Parts: sequence; structure tokens; C-alpha cells
Amino acid sequence: MMAKRKREITQAKIEKFIKEGRGQGSGKDYLPWLRIQDVPSEGRATRGVGWTTGRRHELLSDIERDYCYLLDYSDDVSDIREQFPLLPLEETEMIAEKLGVEHPADPKTGVLIVMTTDFLITYKDKNYARTLKPKSELENERTIAKFEIERMYWETHNVDWGIVTDFDLPDTLVRNIEWVHKEFHNDDVTDLGVFVVQNLQRVLSERLYSGESIARACLACDEQIGVEIGTSLALFRHFIARKIWSVNMNERIVPTLAPKEFVVNEIVERLAKGG
Repeated sequence: MMAKRKREITQAKIEKFIKEGRGQGSGKDYLPWLRIQDVPSEGRATRGVGWTTGRRHELLSDIERDYCYLLDYSDDVSDIREQFPLLPLEETEMIAEKLGVEHPADPKTGVLIVMTTDFLITYKDKNYARTLKPKSELENERTIAKFEIERMYWETHNVDWGIVTDFDLPDTLVRNIEWVHKEFHNDDVTDLGVFVVQNLQRVLSERLYSGESIARACLACDEQIGVEIGTSLALFRHFIARKIWSVNMNERIVPTLAPKEFVVNEIVERLAKGG
């Protein structure tokens, strides 16, 4: 049996994290303060390669994952830094004291915890701090006290801070992004070569324009071009993810139906977000 990971916070652990450079860097080089293995996660912790950053994100709950999909899909977001530490610790300590609330501490060691904000986002060259919480937890007094520390911290740093709940997330759009997400980085594009990919684009788009269902058009395209079954469907998702093609993302994409408002965007931005 594997030894249970020690999750307690000690002064040595905080110093180790700082030395490792956690909470520092940007883009691909940013190191989140917390990793999935450092905390008991709510829901399924996921690590997908981000479109915006090109690195794996440490997302500790379903709501964080869903919000990250939306950020990835936005052309105006240039950086996503999750589990961002509110450092130096003395600063949040002073704020808690000023507010007359208890600063979060480790229940076992009593050591003060470095607080984190779920996301620090660079949107149109400006930073925004966002905290994710299910709406059901917003009534909790302790949660509100922690939010107040967070809010004041960001206020002193002149960064816009806000709370996002599960009710704020457009579920259909999120699920559609999730469906295409992993095909953003698709090896077939380079393996098949430009000629085959362009041919596939032409054949598949003609079929989709004629009103055929996604699944049927993709299968027929695989057979016509002579590629492995499933290739066209993966590339359909890739073209949507890269915005080379577009469909109505606010209506659920159902492979057994024709795509809604299907358009081949004239400009094929080969090197869209993420290169």
C-alpha cells in the first residue's frame, strides 16, 4: 500500500514552495502554488494541456476546469495562472487582523496557510483575479470571511477581483469546448501533410454544407480519402478548436446531427493561439 501523502502545511513546506518558484513565471513557465497532489480535490481534478499557455493546468474542481475551458476559448485571454498565491503571507495576515477574522491555518500544525486565488487572468493586457465557488457555498460565513481577505488583498494591488459561480458558466458552450479541447493539438495534421489535410477539409466541408450529419460526413470522408476511421472526426474537432471552421457553440454539438451554422472561415489561421 502506498504511503499517504503528507498534506499538512509547515513553515519548511512554504519555504520549499517559494524556493521552487511556485506562483512565479508566466505562460508556459508559470508554476501554480498548489498542485493536484497537494490538496484533497473536490470532484475530478483534471490536467489538460491549455491552449493559451501550452502547459498542463492544475485544476482542483469541476467548476475550475469548466471556467478554464472558457478562458482557453477566448481570443482576448493571453495568460491563465491558476492557484495563484497571495504573497507575502504577512500581507494577508495583516488584512485578517484588520478585519478581525481568523487567517486560514493548517488544522494539524496551526501554521498559517498561504492563501490562493483560483485564477489570475490576463485579459486584453490587464490582470483580473477570479475565485470560483459553487453558489451553494456562498452562504457560509467562514467562506465569506476568506473572500473578504482575498478581496482586500487584490484591492491593494489594484487588480479587479470577483467571484464566479457555477450559475455564471454557460453550460452548453463549456461542454462544446470540452468536446473539441483535446484535439487542439492534433498530430494528424503534421503526419498526414498539408495536401491530405486540405483535401480532407474540402471533401468534409462540402458534405457538411450539404446538410449531412457530422458522424456520417466524417465516416464517408475517411473512406473517400483513405485515412483511418476517426481521422475526419478528430480533424473536425481540431478545426473547430482552432476556429478554422465555426459552428454555433451555444447549441450542443451532436455528432448524429448536422452542425448548426457551419462556416468555413476564409482565413485559415494555421498558427492560431498556441502556435
